[in-house]
Amino acid sequence: MTGKERFLAAAARQPLDRPPIWMSAPIGEEMNILCRYFGVSNWHELQVKAGDDVYAFDIPYDSGYATSIAAAFDWYRNGSNVDPDHRTLTADGCFKTAQEISDLDFFDWPDPRKYIDAEEVRRRCAMAPDGRATLAQVWSAHFQDTCAAFGMETALMNMVSNPEIYMAVDDKIVDFYLKANEVVFESTKGMLDAIIIANDFGSQQGLMLSREMIHDFVMPGAKKIIEQAHSYGVKVIYHSCGAIFDAMPELIEAGADFIHPLQATAVGMDPSRIKDTYGESVSFCGGIDIQELLPNGTPEEVRAKVRQLREIFPTGLVLSPSQGTILDDVPPENIAAMLDEALKP
Repeated sequence: MTGKERFLAAAARQPLDRPPIWMSAPIGEEMNILCRYFGVSNWHELQVKAGDDVYAFDIPYDSGYATSIAAAFDWYRNGSNVDPDHRTLTADGCFKTAQEISDLDFFDWPDPRKYIDAEEVRRRCAMAPDGRATLAQVWSAHFQDTCAAFGMETALMNMVSNPEIYMAVDDKIVDFYLKANEVVFESTKGMLDAIIIANDFGSQQGLMLSREMIHDFVMPGAKKIIEQAHSYGVKVIYHSCGAIFDAMPELIEAGADFIHPLQATAVGMDPSRIKDTYGESVSFCGGIDIQELLPNGTPEEVRAKVRQLREIFPTGLVLSPSQGTILDDVPPENIAAMLDEALKP
């Protein structure tokens, strides 16, 4: 089977020659560490050399003050380019004191269609080696962006005390991502297999908000984004860190094809329990612990975890680190061990 065939078969929970593997995306110094280890010079070459089944790419976005679609909004009204790897959701956003819908009128909502280079999107997708599943990292993190727009504490309080204004902001952000993703889908027709979207509503110990609040305030936007992707024949990997076992029915109802990243050390995220409870209804991506195992374990311990996950999930799982990125505390030898063990027949 090709990587694309494995990925699509895993989405459908069909028989596989082996589970697919996605290395995930190293960031910061880890990119340099892995490139040196594998003898390559950039992320594209690293993905080619890794030989995994999924080829991921970022969306080229430049509005002048934002150069990442994962941090596209000037919530702090200072024109700064907020690095998505260092931003905070807890600082007060520009809507902190907003009470009425009219209090939002001052904000200049960006039109992503002006700032995404559609030709470059297509070029990046076309760089995937033959046979790989292609994955656009669109993120579309409308819940996290809404939290940043108010400041997280205010946003969560507004869900209870002023739900109309919370949803007014969330709706605007969802509209932004629908327009952005349309550019991606139109420019990659016939080439793109999947997108990954993200809304972190789990902590290490449990959900940050109730399942009912996730249903009422997060899933309406998620469903629109997922339905749009499906209308183009594109699969959706839905990312939420943390202990999200109790929220998985919401993601299944919303239409997610994969739930990511199965944060291995979070409460209640035992892979066998997840497989037994939800494995007939949805597929998964992740599972290889990146909080303790990949940073601190030995290559043989990493290999043992990969073998365990392959036994639990003969299909319905894309093996991958249990986070959206790989940080620079992960030894390259452990990434190499993960890939080598996962790629065995």
